[in-house]
Amino acid sequence: MKKLVPFVFGVASACVLNSAYAQSSVTLYGVVDNGVEYRDSGAAGALTRAVSGGLFASRYGLKGSEDIGGGLHINFGLEQGFNSVTGAASNAADAFSRQAWVGMSGAFGETRIGLQNTPQYIFINPELDPLAVQSLGSPMNNFNSLTIRENNAISYFTPSVYGLSAQFMVAMRDTTTKPSNGFQFYNAAVRYVNGPFHLAGGYEQAASPTSAALLKLFNIGGSVEVGSARFFLAYHNERETDNSVKREVFEVSGSYSFTPADKLSLMYGYAHDKLGTGNNAQQVGVTYTYSLSKRTTLYGSAAFLQNRNRAAYALNGTGYQGPAVTPGVDSRGVVAGIVHRF
Repeated sequence: MKKLVPFVFGVASACVLNSAYAQSSVTLYGVVDNGVEYRDSGAAGALTRAVSGGLFASRYGLKGSEDIGGGLHINFGLEQGFNSVTGAASNAADAFSRQAWVGMSGAFGETRIGLQNTPQYIFINPELDPLAVQSLGSPMNNFNSLTIRENNAISYFTPSVYGLSAQFMVAMRDTTTKPSNGFQFYNAAVRYVNGPFHLAGGYEQAASPTSAALLKLFNIGGSVEVGSARFFLAYHNERETDNSVKREVFEVSGSYSFTPADKLSLMYGYAHDKLGTGNNAQQVGVTYTYSLSKRTTLYGSAAFLQNRNRAAYALNGTGYQGPAVTPGVDSRGVVAGIVHRF
């Protein structure tokens, strides 16, 4: 009988270990962001409207992970965007318009295949300004043509080594592009974090689906934390190989947390037209956020954007495009809203 007890205990332990390896989880999550916005774009007139996505794009999704043993996990993500003031899907033709990927992670890092956010978007944006290039208050949000996500994408994320990490992505062509095979998108991003110092840079090359033109982007940003404040410097450069676009953007910004629950962010950005036509622009923006809880945040954002010559930059929300602006006309905007995450 005494010999039987260790045997039974061993079998039970093995069963527990096997079930642990087979553990999997699926999580429903989402963001609902609704607000009210006031705009004045000169000749285009003033308007007041309800908006979805003033600070975060509204979305819902499923994410999951299965432990298959040996330190390996199979992961997936499915995400749909929607307008939370009307309930309409961002793209009614797509079941999941924002993300639809599956991949594997382990000590080697992580790989993903499918529709997914680009490395520059998820890896670089948080290092460019206090708002991670979100809301109408961020000049980078209004001047930057960064690709947010790509279909048919294959990505690899390295593990962090002494604060240094990187992400790489390529995306394949399909029947919606010409030609319909090969690669149409390349994206790479590197980030270094050492205590209060952050530094990140990235390069993107995106082919037009209908022409031979290439969009080439470069971003670099750095920040340092001093007490309750963090100061940012960022630079963006982009050009189309057909010379339809050629500009650079400079931004200086900072944030200050009065308490752990609230933060004030101030930003200034300048867009320089390198084609020599003088279509330059500059913007000042301010955003204040107050967290009612870990899941709920109140926010307010205001901005003034000055268009010069024939420049026609608009003030955009995070989840929507701003109204079209007459070339050379300035734009003013204020938005206040609430975000809930689940």
